[in-house]
Amino acid sequence: MTPDDPETRLTAAAREAAKAAYAPYSKFAVGAALLGEDGTVHAGCNVENASYGLTLCAERNALTAAVAAGCRRFTALAVAAPRPVPPCGACCQVLAEFCPPDMPIFLVAPTGPATRLSLRDVFPQPFALS
Repeated sequence: MTPDDPETRLTAAAREAAKAAYAPYSKFAVGAALLGEDGTVHAGCNVENASYGLTLCAERNALTAAVAAGCRRFTALAVAAPRPVPPCGACCQVLAEFCPPDMPIFLVAPTGPATRLSLRDVFPQPFALS
């Protein structure tokens, strides 16, 4: 891996985003970084709420920030947390709207190498209207 390869860029951005997480209830800070088809990196972090159902996941925050910036197609995702964890089902469904099933997802802890999966690995059958 080099500093310019997608895995290195995304894992660094996801780890940095996790530092901004607002997680006073779970104490489980998560950061996510999506690589746009144009090479831009869009990051987000989890934002918890006392009304737990209103908590926003890092992956969806990264995706909505990217969409707001005009990006609609993505080629890779990194998720950083205290231990490697995949996106939740809700995040996977939203990712499936914009990302190909074979898109790599890098799961990382604060240090150490990433575990590489695909969106299809973590969410094999997304809901679709067609």
